Amino acid sequence: MAGRMWNRRVGYIGVGACLLLIAGVSSTVSASEPHQEIVGKDGAPMVLIPEGIFPMGVPKAARDGGLDERPNHDVFVGTFYMDKYELTNGRYLQFVTETGHRTPQHPTDQKRGLWKGNMMPESVTDLPVINVDWKDAETYCHWAGKRLPTEAEWEKAAKGPNDWRFPWGDVEPTREHLNFNQSWRGEATLTQVGIYEKGKSPYGIYDVAGNVWEWVADWYEADYYGKSPARNPPGPETGTYKVLRSSGWQGETPQVRIFTRIKSLPTDRNNSTGFRCAQDGPAPSTR
Repeated sequence: MAGRMWNRRVGYIGVGACLLLIAGVSSTVSASEPHQEIVGKDGAPMVLIPEGIFPMGVPKAARDGGLDERPNHDVFVGTFYMDKYELTNGRYLQFVTETGHRTPQHPTDQKRGLWKGNMMPESVTDLPVINVDWKDAETYCHWAGKRLPTEAEWEKAAKGPNDWRFPWGDVEPTREHLNFNQSWRGEATLTQVGIYEKGKSPYGIYDVAGNVWEWVADWYEADYYGKSPARNPPGPETGTYKVLRSSGWQGETPQVRIFTRIKSLPTDRNNSTGFRCAQDGPAPSTR
């Protein structure tokens, strides 16, 4: 494939290096999918998450979990759409190409990145983007006509109305469920999005455990669960840290629990953090 570049809309184009300069990626909705899907402005498939109540936080029967993941509390979340997959390098390249936004680079160690300067190797197209801070993620979602999900939306999409430990239930994770418990080996550390059928959420959302941590919209507050609104909690109004959900490729079993939440400075960029976007759902029927 040397000397050519792949554009998913038009096929191969000659360039002189196996690096992508544009990725106009598009997706189609399968009629066999059990959950309603749309295609976002950026071409990413999105799944409709229906409104309803779900138990947020450490399951009632669990004996583990952090204090900031308690108490277990019922939360109503309105209808919204969630990206089916973690945001890929290919889609991020389209954003960078069209806007001139900075490329996703590790701030101190280029060996902990996937891009080669301002270029993206074709081999990482379908891997989740990493080395993006909270503002990078927010800016991408805004460009795509979307937004970052709230923490409550993220957890609802990840486990549905179920009070269980993992996106797939209470069975302990295996290599068939997710990409986890790894050490950094460059691009080989990450896996293509959407390959873990056994690990997807009840709504068909992939990689909500493992692969990369994901930015959400909320500021972090350790005791927020004890006072958050019962309907569509937006998170604290201000803060120092933002919330990360999902767990990354290096996470061990305790971290990949679906209720795990950690804090991170919004300016942090590292090789285990990415994101996915959300979008408001259709307005409730008045009939």
